[in-house]
Amino acid sequence: MSSKNIVFKKISKDKSVGVYLGKRDFVDRVDCVDPVDGVIIIDPEALQGRKVFVTLSCTFRYGRDDMDVMGIAFHRELYLSTRQVYPPLQDRDKATHTKVQAKLLRKLGDHAYPFFFEFPDNLPCSVALQPAPQDVGKQCAVEFEIKAFSAESQDAKVRKRSSVKLMIRKVQFAPDTDGVAPSVETTRDFVMSDKPLHVQTSLDKEVYYHGEPIKVYVNVSNNSSKNVKNIIVSVEQVANVVLYSNDSYVKCVAIEETGDSVSPGATLQKVYSLLPLLANNRERRGIALDGKLKHEDTNLASSSMIKEGVLKEVMGIMVSYRVMVKLVIGGEVGLEVPFKLMHPKPDSGESLTSEMEEEMEFQEFKRSYLKGMMDDEEEGNVSGADDMMPKEK
Repeated sequence: MSSKNIVFKKISKDKSVGVYLGKRDFVDRVDCVDPVDGVIIIDPEALQGRKVFVTLSCTFRYGRDDMDVMGIAFHRELYLSTRQVYPPLQDRDKATHTKVQAKLLRKLGDHAYPFFFEFPDNLPCSVALQPAPQDVGKQCAVEFEIKAFSAESQDAKVRKRSSVKLMIRKVQFAPDTDGVAPSVETTRDFVMSDKPLHVQTSLDKEVYYHGEPIKVYVNVSNNSSKNVKNIIVSVEQVANVVLYSNDSYVKCVAIEETGDSVSPGATLQKVYSLLPLLANNRERRGIALDGKLKHEDTNLASSSMIKEGVLKEVMGIMVSYRVMVKLVIGGEVGLEVPFKLMHPKPDSGESLTSEMEEEMEFQEFKRSYLKGMMDDEEEGNVSGADDMMPKEK
């Protein structure tokens, strides 16, 4: 683990305003969500009397911008909150909510001001549907963004060179307690066969972590006169776009055609192992991802969990997973077993105390350095040089 805490910074092209964030991923714990706590640094001379504002927004995009038809935009702003940071509406001590902010303010000096947002409890998590390699423009996604800008007023037209945008993610981790290990069984009768075919499929737990193999237990009792020619075991990701048209994208993200057969009167007990990974699905359009940020890698989207009482229709994109077991017998006998795919909760050792004790390392929040990747949304709006960076204190 690094001995330093990374702090992400981004500064407007005219250097009038800059944003410092201690993290880019904010955890939704179902009953509460990590607040967005950051610091704005300003240059009074570059501002030329303008005010400084910061916004937190959540936007749902249903495909590319050029899909807009007859003036109807295929995107919806689910949430927007704006704060005036400068001139400050309250003193810095009252506006400072976290120890990270306090340390940043000490390090950045007198021209730094804190900002703080709390997420409402009815917003979706960050999810993006992977475009095909040849696709261009915006993707279907739920996106969160921090935007800081200088302007004469909150509603004035914002100059691009006087603003910075930082994409952040709202993510979920696995619950503390695991549910009951799922198990499904079925019995199939056939014409011209006195006895049935019985199949049972189970998993050893309900929640799996990204990168963890999924063990699938299959028990076949073939008392029929039919021959089971093959057994196909797969993991399917189901992404329901619930905000507009309730489209459903079902994608196989791991599969094994076992070649196993079960002759009449025989039985089979076997454990199969499947590993659903984004690395094996990078070229496939429509795979749901954990809100991809352009400048870093991501993974398959985590299973969606929502607070009781929140309408699913406002969740944008809901993601679930299931194991499919198919027995090929001329036709097919199939079972589906639902499970959750998530991240484990991070080590509790990442305490606020250690954040105060460790040194901070400032890192550019920049995207355009990635090979072959244009920062289409923020062209001409990448971080400025370090001449706005104050000396360490």
